[in-house]
Amino acid sequence: MKNRYAAKLLFQFRIVTSGRTNKVRDIEERIIICAQENAELAYKYSKSYGIESEYHYKNDSGGKVFFEFIGVIDLLHLGNETTKEEVWYDIRRAVNPMERRKKLVPAKHELSAFRK
Repeated sequence: MKNRYAAKLLFQFRIVTSGRTNKVRDIEERIIICAQENAELAYKYSKSYGIESEYHYKNDSGGKVFFEFIGVIDLLHLGNETTKEEVWYDIRRAVNPMERRKKLVPAKHELSAFRK
Protein backbone atom coordinates (compact mmCIF):
# COMPACT_ATOMS: atom_id res chain seq x y z
CA MET A 1 0.00 0.00 0.00
CA LYS A 2 1.33 3.41 -0.96
CA ASN A 3 1.58 6.31 1.46
CA ARG A 4 1.33 10.00 0.62
CA TYR A 5 4.36 12.21 1.17
CA ALA A 6 4.98 15.88 0.53
CA ALA A 7 8.51 16.89 -0.36
CA LYS A 8 9.82 20.45 -0.22
CA LEU A 9 12.49 20.92 -2.87
CA LEU A 10 14.99 23.76 -3.28
CA PHE A 11 16.10 25.09 -6.68
CA GLN A 12 18.26 28.00 -7.82
CA PHE A 13 18.49 30.23 -10.88
CA ARG A 14 22.21 30.57 -11.64
CA ILE A 15 23.22 33.04 -14.37
CA VAL A 16 26.52 32.94 -16.24
CA THR A 17 27.40 36.12 -18.15
CA SER A 18 30.75 36.54 -19.89
CA GLY A 19 32.09 33.51 -18.04
CA ARG A 20 31.14 34.86 -14.60
CA THR A 21 28.51 33.30 -12.33
CA ASN A 22 26.25 35.44 -10.18
CA LYS A 23 26.59 34.93 -6.43
CA VAL A 24 23.24 36.36 -5.33
CA ARG A 25 20.60 34.10 -6.86
CA ASP A 26 16.86 33.71 -6.94
CA ILE A 27 15.75 30.46 -5.33
CA GLU A 28 12.53 28.51 -5.54
CA GLU A 29 10.97 26.26 -2.94
CA ARG A 30 8.55 23.79 -4.48
CA ILE A 31 6.29 21.29 -2.74
CA ILE A 32 5.42 18.09 -4.59
CA ILE A 33 3.24 15.14 -3.64
CA CYS A 34 4.45 11.59 -4.09
CA ALA A 35 2.79 8.27 -3.36
CA GLN A 36 5.40 5.72 -2.31
CA GLU A 37 5.65 2.68 -0.06
CA ASN A 38 7.94 4.36 2.48
CA ALA A 39 9.95 7.48 3.28
CA GLU A 40 13.13 6.17 1.61
CA LEU A 41 11.36 5.63 -1.72
CA ALA A 42 9.62 9.00 -1.41
CA TYR A 43 13.01 10.65 -0.86
CA LYS A 44 14.53 8.93 -3.90
CA TYR A 45 11.51 9.89 -6.02
CA SER A 46 11.76 13.52 -4.86
CA LYS A 47 15.46 13.70 -5.76
CA SER A 48 14.76 12.25 -9.22
CA TYR A 49 11.93 14.72 -9.73
CA GLY A 50 14.23 17.60 -8.80
CA ILE A 51 17.02 16.50 -11.13
CA GLU A 52 14.58 15.95 -14.01
CA SER A 53 13.18 19.47 -13.46
CA GLU A 54 16.49 21.16 -14.30
CA TYR A 55 16.79 23.20 -17.49
CA HIS A 56 18.77 26.06 -19.00
CA TYR A 57 18.27 28.83 -21.55
CA LYS A 58 19.82 32.07 -22.81
CA ASN A 59 18.41 35.28 -21.40
CA ASP A 60 17.85 38.54 -23.32
CA SER A 61 21.30 39.79 -22.25
CA GLY A 62 23.03 36.77 -23.77
CA GLY A 63 23.76 35.15 -20.41
CA LYS A 64 23.04 31.51 -19.79
CA VAL A 65 20.46 30.81 -17.08
CA PHE A 66 20.59 27.47 -15.28
CA PHE A 67 17.63 26.29 -13.22
CA GLU A 68 19.29 23.81 -10.86
CA PHE A 69 18.09 21.40 -8.21
CA ILE A 70 19.84 21.96 -4.89
CA GLY A 71 18.15 19.29 -2.79
CA VAL A 72 15.25 18.01 -0.71
CA ILE A 73 14.87 20.35 2.27
CA ASP A 74 11.99 18.53 3.96
CA LEU A 75 9.93 15.37 3.55
CA LEU A 76 6.59 15.06 5.32
CA HIS A 77 4.47 11.94 5.71
CA LEU A 78 0.81 12.81 5.08
CA GLY A 79 -0.81 10.25 7.34
CA ASN A 80 -4.38 9.42 8.24
CA GLU A 81 -4.70 12.70 10.12
CA THR A 82 -4.63 14.65 6.85
CA THR A 83 -7.36 15.09 4.26
CA LYS A 84 -6.85 14.45 0.55
CA GLU A 85 -6.74 18.23 -0.04
CA GLU A 86 -3.84 18.77 2.36
CA VAL A 87 -0.39 18.92 0.80
CA TRP A 88 1.64 20.30 3.71
CA TYR A 89 1.36 21.19 7.36
CA ASP A 90 3.60 22.67 10.00
CA ILE A 91 2.82 22.83 13.70
CA ARG A 92 4.43 25.62 15.72
CA ARG A 93 3.76 27.55 18.93
CA ALA A 94 2.65 31.19 18.81
CA VAL A 95 1.53 33.74 21.37
CA ASN A 96 -2.11 34.77 20.90
CA PRO A 97 -2.32 33.92 17.20
CA MET A 98 -6.06 34.73 16.85
CA GLU A 99 -5.59 38.07 18.56
CA ARG A 100 -2.64 38.82 16.23
CA ARG A 101 -4.25 37.51 13.03
CA LYS A 102 -4.08 40.90 11.26
CA LYS A 103 -0.31 40.75 11.68
CA LEU A 104 0.04 37.02 10.89
CA VAL A 105 -2.35 36.71 7.92
CA PRO A 106 -1.57 38.85 4.86
CA ALA A 107 -4.32 40.75 3.07
CA LYS A 108 -5.78 38.97 0.05
CA HIS A 109 -4.07 41.34 -2.41
CA GLU A 110 -0.69 40.41 -0.88
CA LEU A 111 -1.11 36.68 -1.62
CA SER A 112 1.00 35.41 -4.52
CA ALA A 113 -1.98 34.54 -6.74
CA PHE A 114 -3.28 38.13 -6.51
CA ARG A 115 0.01 40.01 -6.94
CA LYS A 116 0.77 41.47 -10.34
